[in-house]
Amino acid sequence: MTKGREMKSIWKVAACSFLVLMGTGTVFAQKMGGTLRTVVRDNPPSASIQEEGTSSTVIPFMPVFNNLVLFDQSSHVNEITNIKPDLADSWRWSEDQKTLTFKLHPGVKWHDGKPFTSADVQCTWDTLRGKRNGGWRKNPRGNWYQNLDMITTNGDLEVSFHLKRPQPSFLVLLASGYSPVYPCHVDGPTMRTHPIGTGPFKLAEYRRNQVIRLVRNPDYFKKGKPYLDAIEYRVISNQGTRNLAFVSGEVDLTWAELDVDGAKGIKARQPEAICDLGPQPILGEVLYNPKDATMSDERIRRAIALAIDRQAFNSLMASGKVVATGIMLPKPAASWGLSPDQVKDLPGYGPDVAANREQARKLMAQAGYGPDHHLSATLMVVNRPTHVTPATLLADQLRSIYIDTKLDPVDISVERQRLAQRSGYQFNMLSAAPAVDDPDSVLFQDFGCKSPGNFGDYCDAKTQAMIEEQSRMADVKKRAQLVHEIDRRIVKQAVRPVVYTGYLGACRYPYVKNVVRAYNSVYNNSRLEDVWLDKRP
Repeated sequence: MTKGREMKSIWKVAACSFLVLMGTGTVFAQKMGGTLRTVVRDNPPSASIQEEGTSSTVIPFMPVFNNLVLFDQSSHVNEITNIKPDLADSWRWSEDQKTLTFKLHPGVKWHDGKPFTSADVQCTWDTLRGKRNGGWRKNPRGNWYQNLDMITTNGDLEVSFHLKRPQPSFLVLLASGYSPVYPCHVDGPTMRTHPIGTGPFKLAEYRRNQVIRLVRNPDYFKKGKPYLDAIEYRVISNQGTRNLAFVSGEVDLTWAELDVDGAKGIKARQPEAICDLGPQPILGEVLYNPKDATMSDERIRRAIALAIDRQAFNSLMASGKVVATGIMLPKPAASWGLSPDQVKDLPGYGPDVAANREQARKLMAQAGYGPDHHLSATLMVVNRPTHVTPATLLADQLRSIYIDTKLDPVDISVERQRLAQRSGYQFNMLSAAPAVDDPDSVLFQDFGCKSPGNFGDYCDAKTQAMIEEQSRMADVKKRAQLVHEIDRRIVKQAVRPVVYTGYLGACRYPYVKNVVRAYNSVYNNSRLEDVWLDKRP
């Protein structure tokens, strides 16, 4: 081939490639500008992600921050194979798998103009592990880092995490939306009301019970991003009002808690809406106050676990589209849960509800209750329809075993305060979701001895040893087997019965591009630096 023909061929290939890329709209289509209008379901307890345990905080404030690493925001699945650089450009493990070293991106600035350095990383994780007073009121994920021995720096752009033992999932924890890096120079009270981050958006306005408004960070270290000028989150506590705001065109994106009927209603009024629903990584659990004498009776807890008709909850909360599970979510919502065959012999999971409840009534009789002497109990629940609805069904089911249940609907901030203080409630209808799809985030936080998130104060020496053992295991198959043993053990102990899982999602208008919902976490895909608007009608 002559040089002239060779050059013509190259240009033909280039031209064809350009047309293909233009046709897919994946490379050159992004448009700058515009405000994404969306909602948040209730007032966040605070703006400090590190101090809170609710999506009402992490979703609207995640765009303010960066992590060291982050799950790929374009992927529907959060897993270790799609962890991407964020504030860290690269990372490496030591040969003994106990030291994880990050090379940090140069030239990054906090929103107040101060430089980001390795010292900020060290400060954040020293606060998380209780070695530094950062002015935080709460530290719900401190137990994630009980294996972290120390953090060291090597200049401004290198930081190392030194572990006591190998922990293959450690990088996964750092990729969670709950793992942003905080500035050393900003105190806790400021982070709760006007957080300073390095992220693609700055906080411009935070009016409680009204609006959260973020604006583009012009100095963002990822050149060309974000695409949006601003994001506006309207605080709308009523789900019907939130849906109405969407169908009337006042907002572009719903909160990700639409059930099948809710999505159908939206599609009926806005046929062009794009709705993405599926198994949701959310567990509805019964949580007992460890300081309440009545609910500390093991016979009553076991009776409650036996009385639950999980198929009825499946029909109510998921339109019959999910399967019963233990403390870990199963596929397709997650990766580590028990299969239907593995749960069918567990107490309360068998299909014969009448037989299960007969066993439950015998336990209640042993505790001194029966047809002529009912137990009166108060069930705390967050005052949202998605929480009150299953709590109402639970109360109805418990009547069959002589428990008369009164609901106590409260704001989520009140629920979290009471849980932390172990006061003001007997038992709780808790809606919980794992921060990441990994056993360490669930087992250490919810069932680890002395964990701040272990609201039931469960502490079993054998279970704790098993939790620590699975955390060390690099063989995924063997680790899953041990996790299943732990799951079954905890379910049998009836310490935190799982009642239901969800089948939910969100709707958006077609002009909202690059919004990707993760199927195995509700907390990790809200950075929004890649989202853009293709001209609102």
